[in-house]
Amino acid sequence: MNRHVRALASLAVFLLVSAQANATVVRFETAMGRFDVNLYDRRTPATVANFLAYVNGGAYTNVVLHRSVSGFVVQGGAFTFPGSLPLADIVERAAVANEPLLSNVRGTIAMAKLPGSVNSATSQWFINMGNNSANLDVQNGGFTVFGEVTSGGMAVLDAINTLPTFAASTAIDTLPLRNYTAQDAAAGAPITAQNLVFATTVTVIDGNADSAAALSPVANTLLNSNTPPPASDSGGGGGSTGIVSLLLLGALALRRRT
Repeated sequence: MNRHVRALASLAVFLLVSAQANATVVRFETAMGRFDVNLYDRRTPATVANFLAYVNGGAYTNVVLHRSVSGFVVQGGAFTFPGSLPLADIVERAAVANEPLLSNVRGTIAMAKLPGSVNSATSQWFINMGNNSANLDVQNGGFTVFGEVTSGGMAVLDAINTLPTFAASTAIDTLPLRNYTAQDAAAGAPITAQNLVFATTVTVIDGNADSAAALSPVANTLLNSNTPPPASDSGGGGGSTGIVSLLLLGALALRRRT
């Protein structure tokens, strides 16, 4: 086999493996139950590729749900629990281009960003716990929705969203905690693994990049009334863009919030 043939064969293998990695359903396992998220591979390919780079790289192992605002969001992707406090920062990759095609309605997952910076999403994401379209579809260039929680998962997230929250630091001011009270906080009781809410694993459970084909996400019509409807997940075209985006990921170290 000559050099050019070998190069083409290697490229073909790389593309095949990358396409398979562009899976579409991920599972979050928490102490309060599991929830699955179906990703919109075709509609938001760059964002899905970015998210899966963290998933497949193990960055979200023991990822802490560090922010909960009742009826608004449950947020994670900034910290992991290494077995004891303090929490460990997730190493951020390069920021991904904004893809605000879909609406921030209840049950969708979207990327958090730096205030006033449209293309600044990296590792942090949030679940919309209510219909936040009027605000988040237009604020800061619109927040990129890239998937939705599937059957039964919102019951788990609703339970998390009803937990009391506490200020653990200036960066973590609405931390949901289990079996922890205001009296515990006043007494200076330490926060342990039994109090935190974190996903022990975030893993791909369905490698079919077209599994969202039957879903009907709501289009973001508030950001730009002239925006065309999002491309269908039932067709091709998303995979190659996702692969290119995956290759362009680098490093960035800044905090993100909705």
